Amino acid sequence: MNEAVNRLIDTHTHLDGFYRKGQLASVLTAAQEAGVGKMITIGTEPEDWGLYRTLSSSFPEIIHYSVGLHPCSVDEKWEEAVVQLTSYKGLPSLVALGEIGLDRFHLPRNDREKAERILTCQQNAFAAQLKIAEKWGRPVVIHSRGAFDETVAMIDQSGVDWSKVVFHCFSEGPDKIKALNERGGRGSFTGIITYKNAEEVRQAALQQGIEKFMVETDAPYLAPVPHRGKRNEPAFVFHTAEFSAEVFGVNFAELARVSTRNAIDFFGLK
Repeated sequence: MNEAVNRLIDTHTHLDGFYRKGQLASVLTAAQEAGVGKMITIGTEPEDWGLYRTLSSSFPEIIHYSVGLHPCSVDEKWEEAVVQLTSYKGLPSLVALGEIGLDRFHLPRNDREKAERILTCQQNAFAAQLKIAEKWGRPVVIHSRGAFDETVAMIDQSGVDWSKVVFHCFSEGPDKIKALNERGGRGSFTGIITYKNAEEVRQAALQQGIEKFMVETDAPYLAPVPHRGKRNEPAFVFHTAEFSAEVFGVNFAELARVSTRNAIDFFGLK
């Protein structure tokens, strides 16, 4: 297989579901066969942080991980989770803090008081984790849905180094990614970029340029064409990379080379 293909990196996946269903071995084998040499499995709550630490120890050449409290995992006990988070500082294969951020999309639509209470918890948990990120100096993986401007403003206020910030699963337009890039941040791209109705996302990728491009699956969600609507998995990052090469007007080997270099540099991978 082409050397460039072997160096693809899925920079954002969630392996806990595959593990708990006894599917991890086959998923990792399929990824290797598709040319995915490494992947970063992203923490969302304390229940998966410990698992990812174990998986990264079992597969140190393949699996790296992050820890973070996803906004949709935030509740009134978020402070207890953030205390646990601090114990992961400096551990092997831990490459980032995240995914953290704000999510208005999943707030209750028929209970405004409850929605505001949850959003306040999200904001407080996000601010606390940004303080940790600033102290750690590690890359920060951001989740932002329906709250782009608010999320950017909180990062601005936090003192976090924007050059270490990535908005994962970027699904906004070119103006939004320009706002990130002007600050030194970036977006990374999932299979959404392959969808017929995602021209704004493709334009955002072009606005940012290939020199900051990173590719991800967000598995098991958002499978790219030709697997749209099915369960996503790290192997399918190949399809997103292949399509993205066409978007940028380069051959696949070049897209793989640049996106892999970008991921290695951003996350400090070996």
